[in-house]
Amino acid sequence: MFDKVEYWLELCNDDLRAAKNLYKSKDYLWMGFICHLIAEKALKAAIASMTNKVPPKDHKLLKLAALANLDNDLSDEQELFLGKLSPLQIEARYPSYKERIAATLTKDYCNELLKETEEFLCWIKTRLGK
Repeated sequence: MFDKVEYWLELCNDDLRAAKNLYKSKDYLWMGFICHLIAEKALKAAIASMTNKVPPKDHKLLKLAALANLDNDLSDEQELFLGKLSPLQIEARYPSYKERIAATLTKDYCNELLKETEEFLCWIKTRLGK
């Protein structure tokens, strides 16, 4: 049988490897985009676990956290983290925003973002007993 939760978590693991490679290659804009995808997919794993259904095709992280009934469990730091990721989902896709966003993505900032992404993924996995 197809395990929806494992499906989303496996995608997260693949994306985390990609994000680390993008960081190493200094492709910070796409690394940020992938970090957003990791958080999104981790939240979708939580939704799948809770509902046993395919999660909605939505990219709003705080909305997904609410659908997973995690919004009240998020720490202030996690809420800020999700807020930092949110602009990277859209702006990385559209050329008119790329320069503005890329200018904010320094090596140190991206290192922190990558660390927070990995911590968030671990937190979700722990919540799911994985």
